[in-house]
Amino acid sequence: MQALNKLTAQDISRRLQAVNPQRSFDVPSNLISDQFREAAVLVPFVRLRDEWQLLYIRRACSERDRHSGQVAFAGGKRDPHDPNLYSTALREAQEEIGINPQDVSILGHLSAHHSISNFKITPVVAQVPWPYSLQLQHSEVDRAFTIPLTWLADPRNHELHLRELKGTNVPVVYFKEYDGELLWGATARMTLNLLHMLGVDFSTLDQPIAKAA
Repeated sequence: MQALNKLTAQDISRRLQAVNPQRSFDVPSNLISDQFREAAVLVPFVRLRDEWQLLYIRRACSERDRHSGQVAFAGGKRDPHDPNLYSTALREAQEEIGINPQDVSILGHLSAHHSISNFKITPVVAQVPWPYSLQLQHSEVDRAFTIPLTWLADPRNHELHLRELKGTNVPVVYFKEYDGELLWGATARMTLNLLHMLGVDFSTLDQPIAKAA
C-alpha cells in the first residue's frame, strides 16, 4: 500500500484514463431510478507529510438535508448554467469550502455513482495544493478533514454490511471511524472505486458480513 504514496499526480491521471475497472461499486442496477438528477463532487488529493490524502467534509446538520451530518466530498447538483460536470464540481467546492478553481489541477474522473436520493454523481478527481486556507460555508459544512490514502486502502479498515433499502437488503460499504468521522454509503463507494482504479485489490469485499442497524 505504501506504493500508493509513490504515485505522482501524472501517474494517478494516467491510471484514471487507462484502466477499465472490473467493478464500479455502484448500487445494484434494480435500485437505480430512471428519473435521476445530475450532480458532481470534487475528490481532492492533497500531499501531506510525504503521503497522499483525500479531503472530505462533514455536512452540516439540517432537517432539509437527507444526508445531514454525513461524511462526503464537496459537491452538489448541476446548475443549468454549468457548461459541464467538471464545472459543477469546481463551483460547488468553491462555494462549500472556498477552493479557488484556479488552484485545482484536474486529474480525471470516475464512473458515475447513484445515490438513494436519485442523483447520478460524477466524481471529479483533482489535486489541490496543501496546506490550503479553506473557507467553510457553515450552513452546509461543519468540518473539512483529510484521511491518508494508505489507511483507506487497508482492507482492515472497511467492510460490507447489509442494509434494508426499498425493501431489499443491499450491501453498504462502511469504513472504520477515522478521527471521529464515519465514512460510509455513496462516498465510501466512490472512494473504493478510486482506489480500485489505482490498483488496490478489493476481492475480500465480495461478501457482506452483517446487517447494519
